[in-house]
Amino acid sequence: MAAALPLLTLRHVDVPPNFEAWRTLAREALMRGDAPETIDFRDATVAAPQSLISTSSELRVVPTERKAYVSALFLEKARVVAAHRDPQRWNLLFRLLYRLQSNRNLLKIEVDADVSAMLRMEQQVRRDIHKMHAFVRFRSMMDQHGEHMIAWYNPEHRILELAAPFFAERFAVMRWSIFTPDASVAWDPLVKQLQFGPGAGRESAPAEDEMEELWKTYYSGIFNPARLNPSVMRSHMPVKYWGQLPEVALIPTLIQSAGERVNEMVQLQTSKPSAAPFVPERHSLPALREAMPGCRGCDLYKCATQVVPGAGGAHAPLMLVGEQPGDQEDLEGKPFVGPAGKLLRKALEEIHVTSKEVFMTNAVKHFKFTQRGKRRMHQSPRMSEITACKPWLLAEIDAVKPKLIVCLGASAAKSLLGGTFALMRDRGKVLSTPFAEHVMATVHPSAVLRAPDHAMREQLFHHLRDDLASALQFVRRAA
Repeated sequence: MAAALPLLTLRHVDVPPNFEAWRTLAREALMRGDAPETIDFRDATVAAPQSLISTSSELRVVPTERKAYVSALFLEKARVVAAHRDPQRWNLLFRLLYRLQSNRNLLKIEVDADVSAMLRMEQQVRRDIHKMHAFVRFRSMMDQHGEHMIAWYNPEHRILELAAPFFAERFAVMRWSIFTPDASVAWDPLVKQLQFGPGAGRESAPAEDEMEELWKTYYSGIFNPARLNPSVMRSHMPVKYWGQLPEVALIPTLIQSAGERVNEMVQLQTSKPSAAPFVPERHSLPALREAMPGCRGCDLYKCATQVVPGAGGAHAPLMLVGEQPGDQEDLEGKPFVGPAGKLLRKALEEIHVTSKEVFMTNAVKHFKFTQRGKRRMHQSPRMSEITACKPWLLAEIDAVKPKLIVCLGASAAKSLLGGTFALMRDRGKVLSTPFAEHVMATVHPSAVLRAPDHAMREQLFHHLRDDLASALQFVRRAA
């Protein structure tokens, strides 16, 4: 008769629903040398099922010299997965932690069953965080301390601690609270700390307020009927969230009126000035230079001496985009030949840029000015004029295909990076736009010339030269 197999003792460990609690318990288990098959990390919020396996709850720590290996990548992902509601997440994480001790490259094996499960849970939690950031709606109420913005939200996972920093940054000057069934969080702009507390029901938040009508008006204003796609709307705004979104009541009316609003948008768009009808289909530099003098896309051509196309290396990896031609450029028909251009060329010479490496142009191709006696004084172009001329700039970008575009000054930056771009805050950063994969912005050389004193001129020139040097290094590395 075969000998009876020994009864397997399975240690059960109840884990509170937070990452740090599991981390402490998992470290103790790892130090004891517990294998994943000998320990069961149970979600303390879920009732434990009856088991035929012998159980033990003793957590006696056995001293050992064992040292655990934990990678930063594992900790990053584990913190996110810890918010998942799957009760087996703690055991999954411990199996991965245990296996990492003998295979430090484990997380790179995405086809591994445990790694795949962790990545799937991480993606689900991050998607839930994104939904919370998008769908939380605050309502106003008054208490003894003044206005208090309150929201109730029911996330799919326990994500409040992960999602809360976003609201603290975005609504830093407001006093607000968010309640969920699992937990709550409050922010006081005077204390500037997130305070977490117990969960609460929906009755904890006001049903509606006067701000709701303002929000509906705003939502109606940003709704784009030309991009109407009900199936996509349902996928991005699932039915389970509708009860928390006041704007949902507007959607049937907005969909019904979409066709009429699209027609209105088309009529408005066609009435705006644009160079698009004058840009040739073939975007070669010779073809663009030939067609550009005939442009009547806006009224600037009426006063300017001539159009000023871009110039430089036909396939230059670096494109410099200024605001518009100046007085000297308007007279000669070439970009950057006036005082600001000479300063720019000085900066390029100091960083040893070759003529084939750079193409120079402007966001606006005609000189805009006001006449003062015999002098023509520079006048900044309006956003409508920058937008009207953009088809020429985009055609030049398509013809040259630079690896990096450097916008010189705020007007050029607005053309490619939008009207909200902050030049002095974000200068020198390589950004991506719908118009070009890599775009950077820096100060315009004319800003250096207009500086009030020598020290400021030196500082701005160094900004310009250093940003151009960084741009040059970027394109040479990409070559």
